Amino acid sequence: MDKGLPFTLCVVTALLLLRESSQAGAGRNDDAGIDSRGQVEGLPTLTVTTILEDPYVMVRGAELEGYCMDLLGALAEMLRFQYRVKVVGDGQYGAVSAGGNWTGMIGEILRKEADIAVAPLTVTSAREEVVSFTTPFLQTGIGILLRKDTVSQEMSFFHFLSPFSKETWTGLLFAYLLTCCCLFLVARLSPCEWNEPKNEENHFTFLNSLWFGAGALALQGVTPRPQALSVRVVAVVWWLFTLALLAAYIANFTALLSSGSEQLPIQTFEDLVKQRNLEFGTLEGSSTFYFFKNSKNPIHQMIYEYMEKRREHVLVKTYQEAVQRVMDSNYAFIGESISQDLAAARHCNLIRAPEVIGARGFGIATTQASPWTKPLSIAVLKLRELGDLDYLRNKWWESSCLRHSRDRWGPLEPPALGGLFLALGVGLALGVLAALAELSNSSRLTAGHAKKSCCSVFVEEICTRLRIKEKARPSQETSGKANA
Repeated sequence: MDKGLPFTLCVVTALLLLRESSQAGAGRNDDAGIDSRGQVEGLPTLTVTTILEDPYVMVRGAELEGYCMDLLGALAEMLRFQYRVKVVGDGQYGAVSAGGNWTGMIGEILRKEADIAVAPLTVTSAREEVVSFTTPFLQTGIGILLRKDTVSQEMSFFHFLSPFSKETWTGLLFAYLLTCCCLFLVARLSPCEWNEPKNEENHFTFLNSLWFGAGALALQGVTPRPQALSVRVVAVVWWLFTLALLAAYIANFTALLSSGSEQLPIQTFEDLVKQRNLEFGTLEGSSTFYFFKNSKNPIHQMIYEYMEKRREHVLVKTYQEAVQRVMDSNYAFIGESISQDLAAARHCNLIRAPEVIGARGFGIATTQASPWTKPLSIAVLKLRELGDLDYLRNKWWESSCLRHSRDRWGPLEPPALGGLFLALGVGLALGVLAALAELSNSSRLTAGHAKKSCCSVFVEEICTRLRIKEKARPSQETSGKANA
């Protein structure tokens, strides 16, 4: 009995210790916004502060995922450390409060609540004075996010000409006239099309040739119908040319109507200040707000004064609130261009204005005396050289829209259709050569029967076929009177 008592006490003590450890583990798992990964004995553990913003950091079930989480995992694997992620308590990036203290992720690093901040945190001079930043892992700027229907304007009366540039339309007109002239010339030279120039009327007059070419542009069959091989070569080449041209026109015109890039009256920040239909603002306390506050540019100062006077109405708390407000009201959001590109890729009714100002980057923030600043910077550079940063960019910024972009419609220039015009020119040359070959063959047969020189008969045939009808009639009447 005495020997069994110590054993029983050991068993009870072990069970109590296991129960306490399981309760402690459950309590840690219940903490909101905390994600612990890579827990391996012997490796240093870093506390990472971040902010919830799509697609950088997002909550999926019980874990966090996104661009920054993938980046953090790659850095941890390269530098051999483990980490514990927590979402910033006040939901702010980091700015100086009225009391002179830093808020957001910058404040948590200064208060030693976190070792590093991995988030879309812009590198600014004010932040660089109190914390250290690594090499930027993303380059961005300041842009304007708009909803398409709030900035669309009426199309011009000649908007249907927009799919092609002026040079292309000029080239098309020249190609049409050249083809009609070749059709007229080949039809007169070919003996298969015009066998008896002195007794028959040539159906391919110049006006009929123009009508034939115009009918092909409208995909309509018109008369006269070509009979000679040379004339048919010219006609087929012109038909193929117009078919490809119409396909390019329809495709580009459809892209023009769907993209809306040509209907944007707000192209620059100056355009935004001059208009009166849209309210505009940015994230409260963000680096974008202080950029306009500190800028000496008159346009930027006007934007800051507008936002400062109406800060209760135009400044937003979160990026998600800004995107939702752009979609629901007459509001333009001024913010990071790379985040606006994501919004335009996810929501096809949004678009970013072309102008981007204030080039800056997103960096990882650390304490000023942190030994991790230099290794993290080198690791970011290595990831960029290996193409991992580009891979993450494409992974999380994938567009669900059929367009892109503002991407990027434009009128078709002549070089884009150069091969088409070249094919037309080669076809016309083949048609003319075929007509000359047919006429040469006919002249050879005629010269054999008449016992004349082939060249003289060939030249005589050309002169007869290209003779103007009105000039031929007086000579025929004169010869008739002389015979009488």
